[in-house]
Formats: sequence, C-alpha cells, structure tokens
Amino acid sequence: MLTHVTVRELVDGYRDDGAGGVQGYGGKLDIRPAFQREFVYGDKERVAVIDTIIKGYPLNVMYWSDRGDDTYEIIDGQQRTISVAQYVSGEFSFPDLFTHHDMFFDNLSEAQQQKIMDYDLTVYICTGDDKERLDWFRTINIAGKALTNQELRNAVYSGPWVSDAKRWFSRNGGPAQRLGGKYVKGDPIRQDYLETAIRWICDGNIDEYMAARQKEPDAKELWNHFEQVIKWVKATFHRYRDSMKRVDWGPLYDEHKDDVLDVDDLENEVSVLMKDHDVQRRPGIYRYVLTGDERHLNLRSFDQNLKQSVYEKQNRKCAKCDRPFEFAYMEGDHITPWVEGGKTVEDNCQMLCRDCNRRKGAN
Repeated sequence: MLTHVTVRELVDGYRDDGAGGVQGYGGKLDIRPAFQREFVYGDKERVAVIDTIIKGYPLNVMYWSDRGDDTYEIIDGQQRTISVAQYVSGEFSFPDLFTHHDMFFDNLSEAQQQKIMDYDLTVYICTGDDKERLDWFRTINIAGKALTNQELRNAVYSGPWVSDAKRWFSRNGGPAQRLGGKYVKGDPIRQDYLETAIRWICDGNIDEYMAARQKEPDAKELWNHFEQVIKWVKATFHRYRDSMKRVDWGPLYDEHKDDVLDVDDLENEVSVLMKDHDVQRRPGIYRYVLTGDERHLNLRSFDQNLKQSVYEKQNRKCAKCDRPFEFAYMEGDHITPWVEGGKTVEDNCQMLCRDCNRRKGAN
C-alpha cells in the first residue's frame, strides 16, 4: 500500500533510546528496533537529506513493514528517517550556502519550519505472509546501505522472539560477543552473530526456525545452544589461534560433541599442521584433525614450472606405465603421500598420466 506521511507525523514522539531503539510516528514506528545496527550516515549524507527536503525535491520511497497491530517497522529508509528527525530535534545544523551560517531548525523562520514539517514522505507499507514479505523486501533492498539477509529476516519475523534474540546476539559487547567473539566472524550489529547462531541450531534452515518461533517469548533455547557450542570449542581446542574465527563450529559440535577426544593429542596435531607449509587452509585443520579428510586442508600442489621440469626429466613419459603423453594429459603426484610425511618438493614429485594417477588414488 502506497501512502504519504508528513515530516510532522513522522517525528511525532521521536525518541532515541540508544541500544533500546529509535521510535517515531506517535510511538507506532520502530525507526531502529532495539539492538539493530546503529546509525551509519555521515554528516554529508544527512545534510543532503535535509537539502532535498528544503528544496522540495522528492526523497526515494521508504518501505515499512506492517506488523499487524497498528505498529510498523522500517525496512528501507532508516538512515533518511533518522536524519530528518535529528535535524528537527536540533541534533545537527544545515549550512546556509549564502550566509555560510549554520542553520539549526530552531533558527529557521516559521515559514521555513512549516515547509519542512509539511513535507510529504512517500511510504510503501508492505503486508502479506512471511514468505511474500521476505521475497518482496529482498527485491527492494537494492540501494543505499543495503540490509543484510538476517536484518531482512528480523523484520519479517519481528516479534518477542526476535527482540530477545537481539538482546543476546546483536550488541557490540553483548553476551554473544563476550562469550564467543573470538570464534565467530562478522559484526553483531549487522546481525552476523545472530545468523550464525540460528544456522548452527537448525542446520541452515534459518527462515523455518524463525517462523516457528516468532511468537515465543524468549530466545533462551538459541542462547543455550550457542553457549554449548562455544564451551565445547574452548574445551576441545584449549589453545586459541586467530584462524579459529573462520571455522564453522556448529556442524563440528553436532558431529563430535559426544566423541571421547584426547585434547592434548589434538593440540599436538594442530600445532604440527600449523607449521606445515603444504597446508594452505589453516581453518580447515580443525575439521581435519576430527575427520581425517584432507580436502579441508587445501594442500599445496606442485606448481607448473616444477611439473614441467619433472616431465622433461622423465623424457615426457608417465613414471608408472612408461608411455609418452603430452604435458596437458599428465598430473603431478606425490611419490611419498603427504599423509606419510611426503612434501610438495621436486624430489617427491613424479608425473603420471591421468589414468595411472586415478588408479593410484583409488587404491
């Protein structure tokens, strides 16, 4: 539904409670819900908003979500809305291009003030079921300070559960960052911690999980699971390394939380692998020591120059079947496998044809 809201209506009851959120429109609009990301416009950007209004030019359409109880939440337009409200409430000035004086709202003439207060903002209020709203929000989320996928989900499934989840996961210095900040990548304000925690507990089915819990009074289940994962990580890998921040710990916890593990042996193995120059992906070491799957290490392969040199030394023949092949049909192979201590160096390289290399790998 397309509608128009004047600045006067928008700033009615404007209140900024910091971490508690920002409200307006007579208390019916969550301009920035509690614990959502903080205001990010700079001085030039918010002055540009006021300049647009003073000149009577149109601002882009803003999008609100209808919560169904005569209250709304901003989906797109948060920064413009806060800029307008901050100017009217006297939080910053607008430089006059002719006098070069700083013009606060209270210093304007009555006619100028009325022009700003009567300015019409174009607002599209979105209704519909959760899926329709989420799809629609993703479609319009294409300009400005784009919302993350999790910020969009928070709007679609807004309610007591999301509000409580933000209390745990969406604050700088909040509980999730204090407990697991060294083990989770991203920014709590941009909802990265919340998205990670939900993905860990529901095997990636984030939308279904949030939809099923939208009306629940708290997110204690989610916090408890996140806490268990982080405590397991700390107990299992007691020496911290920066690469641990890039590990997806949730699935590892699910797969190995009941395993009997020798944490000292794990640490020794991790330490050795961290020093191994053939290991290209350090975060993969943690999954490797639990699963033995070398694919997670992204092991260094023989470079083209080295392979070309070995190929010539072998008289352009496969070291296994002794048949000649073009270089493009040959592959570098570790004579002594990496798992047995073989390194990615020339003395441990042999060139095999594709068939021989496949047969060797299958043994």
